Amino acid sequence: MSAAAPAPAAGFPYKLVATDLDGTLLGEDHTVSARTREALTAATAAGAAHIIVTGRAVPWTRGILDDLGYDGLAVCGQGAQVYHAGEHRLLTSVTLDRQVAVVALSKIEAEVGPLALAASRDGLDGDVLIGPGYQVQDGPLPSLRLDDRAEMWTQPINKVYIQHPELSDDALAKVARETAGGMVAVVMAGPGVVEILPLGLSKATGLSLAARRLGVTAADTIAFGDMPNDIPMFGWARHGVAMANAHEALKAVADEVTASNDDDGIAVVLEKLLQQS
Repeated sequence: MSAAAPAPAAGFPYKLVATDLDGTLLGEDHTVSARTREALTAATAAGAAHIIVTGRAVPWTRGILDDLGYDGLAVCGQGAQVYHAGEHRLLTSVTLDRQVAVVALSKIEAEVGPLALAASRDGLDGDVLIGPGYQVQDGPLPSLRLDDRAEMWTQPINKVYIQHPELSDDALAKVARETAGGMVAVVMAGPGVVEILPLGLSKATGLSLAARRLGVTAADTIAFGDMPNDIPMFGWARHGVAMANAHEALKAVADEVTASNDDDGIAVVLEKLLQQS
């Protein structure tokens, strides 16, 4: 990907297409359909850059991007990392203050009882650390199990994942914001995935940094997503498109709701825009 995005073809309204990964660009089989690939290729041919914006940290994203043949910029770790996929290079990285994280977690646990924790270490090859009791979703993503969660704080981290044995994801995220929201950011990024992040960090902050490198702005951007962690990105972009499978909180702030990820929702919107240009 070049340092600046080319001007779009006459009539094509966006210079940047920002897509979430899980539940949005990827289908339930964790692949990108031929139709969606073709629509994105056509959009880039019309002059619009494509940036993947994901909650996954780089080590959990890199293999997918390589399999896709994606060589542009990716915003990873809920905005903490801007990664150049073609060069396999980390351009920016924001870490979570570990002392702040420990205090924030103690406040949350004082309210709801013990939490199960995991954490994402910083860097291109940072391990995802799984503490006692934390339930990892099925799949091939690599992780390192710990017997003592105190080991999570020995090296720089980007974020902490929290789980509660009884509370729903939405309820846990709500309590975490109410008790520790002045110290850290809290997002619900998917089923079973509630995350503690550096205060002020979001997909919007990471996307704005990546867009600046391409010479494009929020007013040039259409964004696609499916979860509440995409809300800041929708607030930043000119046009936010929620998938049919999206969380209701995201649909409530979306400019448009398209088909599901399995029904090529991104392609449905891009094809319409391309036909109009």
